[in-house]
Amino acid sequence: MSIILTSLGETFTTLAQIGNPTPQAPPLADKITQLVRYLTWFAILSGSVSIVYAGGRFAWEKWSGGGLQSPKMVAGAMAGGVVATSAGTIMNAIIGT
Repeated sequence: MSIILTSLGETFTTLAQIGNPTPQAPPLADKITQLVRYLTWFAILSGSVSIVYAGGRFAWEKWSGGGLQSPKMVAGAMAGGVVATSAGTIMNAIIGT
């Protein structure tokens, strides 16, 4: 039992001598950040376009008296927007900018 405690104590002593590493960004971090920004703008643009399209289709279906499929599209676009917005917030909380 004392061998285990001795080796554990030596391990802690060795680990205590290691300095704190300074954080460095990976080599392609700036490219990845730029790609994420482009994807964010694409998500915002596609969400806005889908809500406008679904609203126009909703008006057309109401005017022409057809079956109402567009409320599902509006709800889906809004749910997608909530998911996209939440994902960005969660990632910012995890990564910490």
